Amino acid sequence: MEFSHFDEDGNAVMVDVSGKEITQRRALAEGKIRVSREVFEAIAGRKVKKGDVLTVAQVAGIVGTKTAELIPMCHLLNLANSEVRFEMNPEKLEIKAFCQVKTEGKTGVEMEALTGVSTALLTIYDMCKAIDKRMVIEEIHLCEKSGGKSGTFMFER
Repeated sequence: MEFSHFDEDGNAVMVDVSGKEITQRRALAEGKIRVSREVFEAIAGRKVKKGDVLTVAQVAGIVGTKTAELIPMCHLLNLANSEVRFEMNPEKLEIKAFCQVKTEGKTGVEMEALTGVSTALLTIYDMCKAIDKRMVIEEIHLCEKSGGKSGTFMFER
């Protein structure tokens, strides 16, 4: 496999996508944060002093999908849609975050979905760290993607 972020002299370059076709692109990423019962109940009961944690984390995750200034060599994309949602699991004391991103373009939106999930989970941590700093963010991964030359990808465990 050839690494496309380097030129023939080993210098870092942005991949040239000018010759690629515009296609519908979509990516879905997920991750989770494990928390204490106290943190979980504070989030669920909207008792965190900094505000409604999941609403703020949702907005942060959507903003986090705008990655071109954050990740070197990441293309500036005109995103058609970014969605962040959460699933709370009281038995496992964890919150899963999901981020789906869509565009019509020449390059995929995997990095945008992954960064959106990461930003949402980091926001939960930031808003709850005064209650308990032992939260664990884990299993951030691409679940699926579609569009482009490589076609469809589905993460299988």
